[in-house]
Amino acid sequence: MLNLEAKKKVVEEIKDRLRKSQGAILTDYRGLNVAEVTELRAKLREAGVEFKVLKNTLTRIAADEVGLEGLDPYLEGPTAIAFGIDDPVAPAKILSEFAKTHKALEIKAGILENRVIDVKAVKALADLPAKEVLVAKVLGAMQSPLYGFAGALQGLLRNLVYVLDAVREKKAAEA
Repeated sequence: MLNLEAKKKVVEEIKDRLRKSQGAILTDYRGLNVAEVTELRAKLREAGVEFKVLKNTLTRIAADEVGLEGLDPYLEGPTAIAFGIDDPVAPAKILSEFAKTHKALEIKAGILENRVIDVKAVKALADLPAKEVLVAKVLGAMQSPLYGFAGALQGLLRNLVYVLDAVREKKAAEA
């Protein structure tokens, strides 16, 4: 049993994680054995995601204190939260993939930009391409017009060279 000071410290830690994380996913991990939980933790750790089993009451208090509304219905039964500090998509991706092969893991809800999202939104988040892929697509879209412009300029320059060459040949023939 935690004393009052220890509980306050845990609430502060949860508040800090909620503020710092770009995305978080709430799960019910009942039914997973120790080896499966260890495997899941390792996958999450590789992606820079913290996975914490937290008391619902303390999580509820921390959520209220940071102004996060709508989390209460999901804080029933054993709850573990995956906090994505650097990447809001990583926890959703990893947990969704893991849940496909481990039916005991249940995704309850998520938190994105200080708003609670349902399971459907978590799955949609998990289906997004990786951050690097999205950045590459944006850069490709930005570069595409530049390549077209460069090609058009090259064509104009080529035509100008042909015209100048034709004028030079005509002048040479006249002289």
